Amino acid sequence: MSRIVYVNGEFVPEEEAKVSVFDRGFMFADGIYEVSSVLRGKLIDNNGHMVRMNRSLNELDMAHPCTDEEIEAIQHELIKRNNLDEGLIYLQITRGAADRDFAYPKDTKPTLVLFTQAKNVLGNPIATKGISVITVEDIRWARRDIKTVGLLAPCMAKMQAKAAGADDAWMVEDGHITEGSSNNAYIVTKEGTIVTRQIGNEILNGITRRAVMALAAKHDYKVEERLFTVEECHNAAEAFITSATMFVQAVVKIDDAVIGDGKPGTISNQLREAYIAEAMAEIAD
Repeated sequence: MSRIVYVNGEFVPEEEAKVSVFDRGFMFADGIYEVSSVLRGKLIDNNGHMVRMNRSLNELDMAHPCTDEEIEAIQHELIKRNNLDEGLIYLQITRGAADRDFAYPKDTKPTLVLFTQAKNVLGNPIATKGISVITVEDIRWARRDIKTVGLLAPCMAKMQAKAAGADDAWMVEDGHITEGSSNNAYIVTKEGTIVTRQIGNEILNGITRRAVMALAAKHDYKVEERLFTVEECHNAAEAFITSATMFVQAVVKIDDAVIGDGKPGTISNQLREAYIAEAMAEIAD
């Protein structure tokens, strides 16, 4: 049985899902997206994703296809129709279909697509062993704070990592880490300080990042939001990433440098456990 997906007002089997060849998302990557985690059939931190979705639309001067409440109703219906217990819901909005022109029209109807992915996000076996990353040049555009569907550069970074036998890539600009290919990046110094890039146009302000930063403060970890170098990464006591798809995931190797003892570190594990505990409490309400 195929998935049921949502396309512009209709719930249809994925084989029947279609958008126009003139859709600006296809022509120009003129669109945005969000991805929310689902645990036990419930959405996790979805309000944060809705807030960021609206910000992205506003930054791109793009029309809103419907209200947040209507989108959340669609999400719940997709969970129900696909019997999704654990996984993800992707949401994509483009400016809509129009004859090809770099200057975008003001009167197009936005395209709205949502679909689910069943995935083991809670008990992902990679969490127990950690991941390896390589560092690559950050070749993306200058507005990474907008969650656009223009993901070719991160795809290329991910493929560079795969070719090097690593799990992911951390991107570097002017000698400093920006973020991972699809996640926010952190190191822990030998003094126990968590370091991550400060918020700005250079990185996406992750929803999971916000939650984990709040948890770090709650547990009295020292946190520094600042630029950090590749050399600092190589000499770190711990490293980890955060994302809606991975929660908190330890990094045990960066380039050729083994981090700590090559196993997920104490702080990384504690933050992952704390995040999962809060997520489970959220769905229990």
